[in-house]
Amino acid sequence: MTRREALMKMVPMSVRARWLGVLGCLAPLLAVAGCVTASPADGLEVSQSGQLSIVTAFYPLQFVAQRVAADHATVTGLTKPGAEPHDLELSPRQVASLTTASLVIYQKGFQAAVDEAVAQSENPNAIDTTTVVPLRSLAATSADPNDEDGPGHDHADLDPHVWLDPTAVSGITRAVAQRLSTIDPTHATDYERNADTLVKDLDDLDGSFRSGLAHCVRIEFMTTHAAFGYLAERYHLHQIAISGLSPDLEPSPARIAEVQHQAQAKGITTIFSETLVSPAVAQAIAGDLGLVTDVLDPIEGITNQSRGHDYLSVMSANLAALRKAGQCS
Repeated sequence: MTRREALMKMVPMSVRARWLGVLGCLAPLLAVAGCVTASPADGLEVSQSGQLSIVTAFYPLQFVAQRVAADHATVTGLTKPGAEPHDLELSPRQVASLTTASLVIYQKGFQAAVDEAVAQSENPNAIDTTTVVPLRSLAATSADPNDEDGPGHDHADLDPHVWLDPTAVSGITRAVAQRLSTIDPTHATDYERNADTLVKDLDDLDGSFRSGLAHCVRIEFMTTHAAFGYLAERYHLHQIAISGLSPDLEPSPARIAEVQHQAQAKGITTIFSETLVSPAVAQAIAGDLGLVTDVLDPIEGITNQSRGHDYLSVMSANLAALRKAGQCS
């Protein structure tokens, strides 16, 4: 007699009957509720409801995945709303989710913790968006080519904020749709149709920016964080950033004095701060010069302070803010 059989003989018959009854009731529930099976196509996890599991590194990539996959996937963002994505740290649960995800979408070089976790996961279905939209150095996307003493001192750094150019988001959208169609060919038509719709929305947004910023009194705009280089390049504006690519970098007294001089020389009326970063620096400089402050959102996350509920609406709010600051007609 085995140890298990001996233990069972010690349990009264009535109790054993109740246990078997409970297990019998639970069995069908467990079969229905949230069990996971392997996809025949790729060996990665797919729920029995047929939904894929997509993990994205930060909000703009989450937005794209949600729009393209729609009801065919559960999309999870590693960067929680309101958190600053540059310094993201992952929980063990988040790290584990990368191994079993049907698709991972991230931007290599932006979040070191994500890069490391993706490499460790060895997930074959991971899209590094830098292979779709290559990053450029801050010097290549700097607002003022004559500003030799600006935040572009670290010219070797690559600017990660490509999503602030809607045409770059279109390229990422197409790549996500193509990969999803490969992973889940049954719904390929849906993915392509959803991508077409999103690209049309992005084209409309791009057109609004091009027409809305075509005739402005000034093309310079001042920000606390050098996040808007791609936007400036796309729409022929000049970004003057108080700090560099890192939003946590404190500007030196010399840099503050210089941007104050530039603000006066260029006729700047507005200094832009962000939703996820303290506006203290912008407020201090604006107060010294008698300027106003406003928000220009790099859309690294959506919160209840955001001027919109998604990427498209917040970008439209950014356009309105730029038009007002630039006195565009």
